[in-house]
Amino acid sequence: VFTSWLSAQRSPEEGLPAVHSRQWAMARRALMTVLLFSLILGGSLLLWGYVFQGCGPAHCETPVCRDLLSLYLASGNTSVAPCTDFFSFACGNTNRTTSSFQALAKENKRRLQRILEAPGSWRLDSGEEKAFQFYSSCMDTGAIEGAGAGPLRQVIEELGGWPVSGDWTPLDFNRTLSLLMSQHGHFPFFRAYLRPLPTPPYTPVIQIDQPEFDVPLKQKQEMNYAQILREYLTYLNRLGTLLGGDPNKVGEHASFSISINSQLYQFLRPPEQQQAQGKLFQMVTIDQLQEMAPAIDWLSCLQATFAPVSLSPSHPVAVHDLEYLKNMSQLVEKQLSKHRDFLQSHMILGLVGTLSPALDSKFQEARRLLSQKLGELTGRPPTPAHPRWMTCVEKTAAFFKPTLAALFVREAFGPSTRSAVREGSFHLCVSSQVTQLQVKMGAPEWALKPDPARQEYNDIQLGPSFLQSFLSCVRSRRARIIRSFLQPFPNHRWQVLPWGVNAYYSIPDHVVVFPAGLLQPPFFHPGYPRAVNFGAAGSVMAHELLHIFYQLLFPGGCPACDTHALQGALVCLERHYAAFPLPNGTFFNGSRTFLEDAADMGGLAIALQAYSKRLLWYRGETTLPNLNLSPWQLFFRSYAQVMCRDPSTQDPQDTHSPPTLRIHGPLSNSPAFARHFHCPHGTLMNPSSRCQLW
Repeated sequence: VFTSWLSAQRSPEEGLPAVHSRQWAMARRALMTVLLFSLILGGSLLLWGYVFQGCGPAHCETPVCRDLLSLYLASGNTSVAPCTDFFSFACGNTNRTTSSFQALAKENKRRLQRILEAPGSWRLDSGEEKAFQFYSSCMDTGAIEGAGAGPLRQVIEELGGWPVSGDWTPLDFNRTLSLLMSQHGHFPFFRAYLRPLPTPPYTPVIQIDQPEFDVPLKQKQEMNYAQILREYLTYLNRLGTLLGGDPNKVGEHASFSISINSQLYQFLRPPEQQQAQGKLFQMVTIDQLQEMAPAIDWLSCLQATFAPVSLSPSHPVAVHDLEYLKNMSQLVEKQLSKHRDFLQSHMILGLVGTLSPALDSKFQEARRLLSQKLGELTGRPPTPAHPRWMTCVEKTAAFFKPTLAALFVREAFGPSTRSAVREGSFHLCVSSQVTQLQVKMGAPEWALKPDPARQEYNDIQLGPSFLQSFLSCVRSRRARIIRSFLQPFPNHRWQVLPWGVNAYYSIPDHVVVFPAGLLQPPFFHPGYPRAVNFGAAGSVMAHELLHIFYQLLFPGGCPACDTHALQGALVCLERHYAAFPLPNGTFFNGSRTFLEDAADMGGLAIALQAYSKRLLWYRGETTLPNLNLSPWQLFFRSYAQVMCRDPSTQDPQDTHSPPTLRIHGPLSNSPAFARHFHCPHGTLMNPSSRCQLW
């Protein structure tokens, strides 16, 4: 067609002078060039349109993507318009009462269970085999039930016996206390632990802190106080009966134990009062502590508990509540002079509670009933009843952390995952403009590259009863912790286990840590579309990076900032969140949640920017089938999936906003979200004004 058109245009040229003929020839050549270019451009556009229509982002059809697709389809409600209610669009069909992080933590424990129940799949040395043997004995409920209270009675006899259940050979009070602390991990009057100080220079030091109580016994004016006491008394009576005690004596000794706990509770100084007074702890020597709280033989008790640390009277310790220790000492001295047998009962009953996870089902049921009743009376959720496998996994993981850490990393954080995580974290750090920050991912070096020559468990003796195995592991674990603090450790000490899901920022080391347990499906997988990894895990990681800047958001925290502009941005943030409707039964408290709200909003922005840079550098994006979402849309959908949960199940004291706000707040503040979902101006997810905070 183009050639015929050119031929038809030649006839006028024949009658023109030469000069005009040359001009016309030049014009004709220019016209031909333009027409040829137009034809090529038009053809190219048609060709590219055909290519993109038929060869757009490929669908990920792998098993891991299919599993993720099933989760997204089951959770979302695609009949809801994303521009009017993205929470319902992404989470409308979710009935999960726990958060995504809690669900992931449970799945990681499932993975540990599979590891522990397949010992033949691993090459183990004799020490590592003890982890599998311990787990197996924990799961052997038949043997535990058959032993009954016998192993516990033997432990009590080694402590001098119990006046209620049999012969009692009184030991020296401090001798009994020393044995409870060092051999059984029970601290009836105070807690003692070795840990870095909470303030610079963060050196490890022995710290003396308030004890932990089974029951809140402080506010006598509370309506349910008498009922709480009755339930606690019922629990202690049940323990005494299980140990074969005389019911009349048990009741008397149980009442005395409650009285002791109630008085100790009155001595406590609330943490907020400590902060208001500016005294989180006080450094004293053991000798000074002995003078101020003389009922306790501090040197002998601490030396037994923290061996092989060599202690002396001049050794410094950090005391968190000195007034409590003084009052506690006076109470103990008073009871020692009048009721030595009752004081022994108080310590024994507390020990039984501490050891209940290693006892038969009767003791555990007593504990469960107490938790249930207290939950009903205080309005607090009771401790969830874990299946036996989970209890055994948790105990095995606590006692054999080096072995389980190495096996979990080998199973769940292989080379492909590490490579994909490093790539994503690089883009996140560049996008967040964080300098001089160390980013630790996966697991510490000792788990990534375990030393086969290390003899971790030589001091553990398993059997003959599960309780004895449990106590041997308690002692071994404490000794390992102490030895680790005695050894030089130039790098950051991880505060989370490799299978944990909580990332954190360490102020003293300027290190942010992302454990391997967080970088798992459905948050992350090297086979996922990158939009998923950046939208889910990426936003979580960026959220954690922003914790570094929290202090800038407080009054006076950023001298170089425009204070007026910063305050205006924070006010804008609170108003932005407060404008969204909330489901019945949920509330928004901007003064409590503003730090996490700011991190949610900034985390999404950083992850989005990182994903954008990733697209500039690489090609080959994929998406999930059957969702009809582009990679950009899948990014935002994956961000929302992390937040999915039933809003009515959130703890009122949670420092995060309700899940509806954690989704709508940041997404509606992103112009990119409105652009990629084509949201009309003025809809819920495309408001007329936005906040600029980061």
